[in-house]
Formats: sequence, structure tokens, C-alpha cells
Amino acid sequence: MALQYIQPRPSSIVAALYTARDLEVDVAILHGPSGCSFKHARLLEEDGMRVLTTSLADHEFIFGGEGVLERVLRYAEEHFKPHRMAVIGTCVSMIIGEDMEAVVEQSGVSTPTIAVPIHAGFRENIEGVLATLEAAAWAGWITDEELERQRYLLGKANEVERLRGAASREYIAPSRGDLKHVAATRLRELACGGKRGVAVLNAKKETAYMFADALLALHDVCPEARVDYIANLEDRGLPKVRADARNVRVDLQERGLSPRLLGALDEYGANGEALGAEIRRVSPDFAVLIGVPHAVPPEFLQGIEVFSLTNGPRQVEPLREQGHRHVMVEVDLHPKTLAVRHLVESEFGAVLRSLA
Repeated sequence: MALQYIQPRPSSIVAALYTARDLEVDVAILHGPSGCSFKHARLLEEDGMRVLTTSLADHEFIFGGEGVLERVLRYAEEHFKPHRMAVIGTCVSMIIGEDMEAVVEQSGVSTPTIAVPIHAGFRENIEGVLATLEAAAWAGWITDEELERQRYLLGKANEVERLRGAASREYIAPSRGDLKHVAATRLRELACGGKRGVAVLNAKKETAYMFADALLALHDVCPEARVDYIANLEDRGLPKVRADARNVRVDLQERGLSPRLLGALDEYGANGEALGAEIRRVSPDFAVLIGVPHAVPPEFLQGIEVFSLTNGPRQVEPLREQGHRHVMVEVDLHPKTLAVRHLVESEFGAVLRSLA
């Protein structure tokens, strides 16, 4: 079998945790060693979801940890009074064959709880998302129609990453991209100088809280510019995704910007063709693509000066190869957009405003 990636990528376990959060799970229990997915567990606790672990040790690897999981389930219900819980599998619990669903049933907890049999051995982390969504559909938390919608969107997001993203080759060197003040100076020159432009927010879920600020900064600096503003903030998706879109829309509107809505925050991977067609219709001199810029196929951007803002250091090189002239990276964006419910100033936005 050919080697596909030799660079670290997110794991299916982490993807399952984030999906549980989007389903408004209050307590997630990782059934495995205490160090499994430690960093992301801590980040998600900052976002309001309790993440516990059964802390399986070497003797449980041999004799099983179902009794430990029962105790942690009861502890979680008693101490946190959750609305929903999820038990997330790990490599250890899957290898030793733990029946997590049976443990949930025999634990006696009354809190609606799903069990997600997942491990980190999948090449694509969307397997963790799908496993969580399938358990949620079985429990009646989402409809079968929403499950199929999500399955389609995950496939499109994966396709974009394989074609034009950080999964498009075995290894891509990380980069911090272009100097923001140089790109911001050029963008202001074009926008305030009367050139025709289009500014597109095509963000993934909560990253919109910071990415949308870059859209707003351009409007703040050049309010009379000939720029069409578009954002994927339509009201569709899992509960938290819809709430995030609503929060960002309200913040933008209160600060004087009402972009045309095209797509939802979980449709960033499937949104490229529609955004490209809209860019072609506008026929701009420049385009600002924010969030997941590589979703827009290159053929829609021919002859346009493109400014791209991403949070992926491994996305810089592919975007440059696709003809994007200015590529910037918002460093540490993801940790800064957890546990927030209002816009967060972006580094590029701050630089752009400093030029006014």
C-alpha cells in the first residue's frame, strides 16, 4: 500500500470529541489512558464541555476497564448533572474489545448517552465524525436526513483537502506565509483606490469568530469600497454550528456589515463551486478569500489578484501554487476561538486597521 501522508494530521478520536461538542454534549468520557488526546481535551474544557478519562492503566489493558467506565459514568452524572453525555473510544478500548454501549446501558445512568467506538488508526479523521453522528442518529439526536447531509459534506471537505489542501501530497513544509503589513497595504491600496473587489468568508465552524473580523476590518478601513461581501453564515447544521453562525451574523450587522449569505459554516468544503460562480459574476480586480480559500477552484480566479487568509501553515505552499498572490496565516487561531461567542480581532484585521 502506497504511503499517503508523512506529516501529522488530526486523529479520529479528536474529531469525535469535537463532533460531540457540536451536538451539545456536556460531558465526554475518553475510555482509555489518561494521556490520550490530552491537548484537545483541555482545549474543549475551555470551550465548556467537561472531558473526563477512565485513565486505563496496564492491568486494565489485560483484564478490561468496563468497571472503571461504569464508575466514571455515574460520577459524571452525579457531579455535573449533564444534559447529554458521550463515551468516546480510544485505541486501547477498541483493541481490547470493550463493549461501551453495553456498559452505558448497565451503568444505570439516566442522562441521554451515546457510545462512539473509534480509534486513531483511520487515515481520515472524518471517520471519528461519522461514528459520532451515526451514534447520535441512532439515539434520535439528529435526523437521518441530517446524517446523510453531514456524510456528503464530510466527503466534499475531504475531497478539497486531497485536491488542493494540506492532504494533497505526502509532505508539505509549514510556512507562516507573507508579511501581513505588506499584503494589507496592497489590499487597502486596491480597495480604497476604487478597484472592484469581492471579499469572501468561507470559514469552518467556530473559526468564523476570528476570520469574520478580517472581513469586517476591510469594511472598517474602506467603507465606501466597491467590494461585494459574501459569508457562509446560513442557518444550517448541528446545534453549535447554527448558534455560531447566528452570533457572527449579529456581530457583523451590529458593526455595520451585512454580507450576502452563501452556504453554512459546515459547508465550507462543498461551497467552492457556488462561490467561484459568484466571483466570476462579479468579475472583480481582486478577491479576498478567508477561512478555507482552497475550496474555490483555481479556474474561477484567473486574472484576479487573490489575497488568502488561512490558519493552516501547511496550506501556504499549495495556495501559492494555485496562483494566490498573497497568502497569510492566522497563527494559533483555533485556541483563540474556543469558548467565545463574539468576534475576536484577527492579526490581519488589526494590521489592516492600523493603516487607516
